[in-house]
Amino acid sequence: MRLKILEILTCPKCFGELSCSILKENDEGEIINGALECRRCEFNCNITQGIPRFVGGRNYASSFSYQWNCFKFEQLDSFTRKSFSEKRFFSETGWTKEWLDGKWILDAGCGAGRFLDVISKSFCDVVGVDISEAIDAASVTIHGRKNVHLVQASIYELPFRPGAFDGCYSIGVIQHTPDPKKAILSLPKFLKKEGRIAVTIYERKKLTKLNSKYLVRPLVKKLNKRCLLFAIKAIMPFLFLLTEILFRLPILGRLFRFVVPVANYVDEAELSFSQRYRWAILDTFDMLSPEYDYPQTEKDVRNYLSKAGIIEIYRLNNSGLNLIGRKRM
Repeated sequence: MRLKILEILTCPKCFGELSCSILKENDEGEIINGALECRRCEFNCNITQGIPRFVGGRNYASSFSYQWNCFKFEQLDSFTRKSFSEKRFFSETGWTKEWLDGKWILDAGCGAGRFLDVISKSFCDVVGVDISEAIDAASVTIHGRKNVHLVQASIYELPFRPGAFDGCYSIGVIQHTPDPKKAILSLPKFLKKEGRIAVTIYERKKLTKLNSKYLVRPLVKKLNKRCLLFAIKAIMPFLFLLTEILFRLPILGRLFRFVVPVANYVDEAELSFSQRYRWAILDTFDMLSPEYDYPQTEKDVRNYLSKAGIIEIYRLNNSGLNLIGRKRM
């Protein structure tokens, strides 16, 4: 943790000022171990492995802790030498590198740092927040990037000063929270006036809940995550080859993608066969393991954002429910 982040950190209980005690720091002045204490109430939290921990213990996102610590680098552009994440980030936020200059940005649900890897190349400060121990995977993937700050915290109790950020994005996260409405409403308060927000959420349509993953998940989500991943790896050689055929069929291919709970990206020509195979294991696990998965309707998300003071809400032409807007003056 770098002291710079104290400019925007506050007590998540009373929004009081935090003081920092340092137990260990490295040669670059980064705090490795220490504590944060509220000057107003009795709240305190530890800083361990360079990350302030505003939550502790097992939580609803434990499957993502395991997932992203197993697949730290799989979707990082700096690892794959591709630009999938960069293209997705700028496409789903509608932002530009030029706009990011000098800004404070919030990544709400950063996971292993897929989009932190992208945005860290811009001249801005970005704070990656995750409730799970995926934050530890992110500390590895973005190690040494001085404009990236990591915080382990709940999206419902973010420890930031209201109006601290120029922009906030949450890509593929909100549907996996216990209360998506509450999660959406929690974000705009931390934006400056005219601050920008971008969210991508699984969309709920008439047949969404008939998708095979929603039928299979109740049978497997309570499995030990190690056992589930082992089972997916064991059966994937057969399922991957099967879906290589089924998912490519004209017309019927879309149907088979709906009824077969396997993530095989047969249309991604830039990925090698082995990369697609690894992504298939990762995203099939991602489909079947979460504790919560609540797709949202466009109408509801628009209403939540509007209620929280977001105006000029637009839907971008991307996969999923991708909405952007700005906070009113």
